[in-house]
Amino acid sequence: MAETNRELADFLRRARSEQDPLRAGLPADGRVRRVKGLRREEVALLAGVSTDYYTRLEQGRPITPSEGVLDAVARALGLDDVGRAHLGHLVGGTSRTRAPQRVQRVRPGLHQLLDTFDVQPALILGRRTDVLASNRMLRALLTDFDAVPAPQRNYARWMLLSDQARELFVDWEEQARSAVESLRFDFGEHPQDRGIRDLVAELTAQSAEFRTWWSSHRVFQRTFGAKRLRHPVVGELTVDYETFTMPGDPDQTLFVYTTEAGTRSREAMDLLASWAQPAGRTRSGS
Repeated sequence: MAETNRELADFLRRARSEQDPLRAGLPADGRVRRVKGLRREEVALLAGVSTDYYTRLEQGRPITPSEGVLDAVARALGLDDVGRAHLGHLVGGTSRTRAPQRVQRVRPGLHQLLDTFDVQPALILGRRTDVLASNRMLRALLTDFDAVPAPQRNYARWMLLSDQARELFVDWEEQARSAVESLRFDFGEHPQDRGIRDLVAELTAQSAEFRTWWSSHRVFQRTFGAKRLRHPVVGELTVDYETFTMPGDPDQTLFVYTTEAGTRSREAMDLLASWAQPAGRTRSGS
C-alpha cells in the first residue's frame, strides 16, 4: 500500500472510531460493540454507499470517489470543513502526480509591508510551517527566527523542540498540538514534499508529544485565534491573531498579532514596542 494510501486509511479509521453512533442518528440494535465508534457498514449506510465500496476506500485502495461521495462520507464521519478538505487531499494524493515544489521566497513588497507594522508582530509561514519572514516586533514577541539556520527556521520545529517556546506559552500544549495538526494538514496537501517528510521524521525521533499527536491524525487550519504568553520582558499577555493567504501564492500565509485596546495586554505590547525600538527612531504611534 502506498504511503498516501496508508494516510487515507489511518485518517478514516480514526474519524470512524471517534463518532458516537447515537449522535450520528443510528438506532440501538442490541449488538455488542467490539470496536469504538461506528462500524464500517454504519458509515456506508450513513453515506449512502455500499459497505464494500467504503471498505475499499478505508483500506486505501486505488479508487477515485466523486466529490459527492466524499461529501457524504465526510458528513457520515462528522468531519468539519478542514477535515473534508484533508480527506480530498488524501484521496487525490493516491492517484495524481504533483509538480515539483518551488523554492519558497517572499516577494520584496511583503517584506516592506511587514516592516511598516510598528506595534503589530507579524510573520509569513510557508509550506510545512517554514518561517519565511518576520518583523522586528515578532522577533521581540516570540523569538528571532532570523538567527536560526535557514534549514531549521520552522514554526512547528521551534514549538516542539525549543525550551524557550515551552516557557513562553502559558497554553503551550494547546499551541503545540495545533502546530502538529496544521503540519498534518500540509502533509495531506503536499504528500510528495521531501521537506515535510524530513521534518516529520526529525520530530518523530525527538518529541514524544509529536509522536502522540501525529498518530491521532487530527487536522487543523489556523485562520484566527489567541495565544497566551508569559513574556520574559513584559510579563503575561494575550495576543489575538488573524491570517491572510497571499494572492498569487496560496502556500504563504501572513499572521498578524494584535491586542485588545484598554487591556493589560495592550499595555504590555506597547511596552514591548518601546523596548524593541531601534535607537534613534521615534515610534509613529499605535
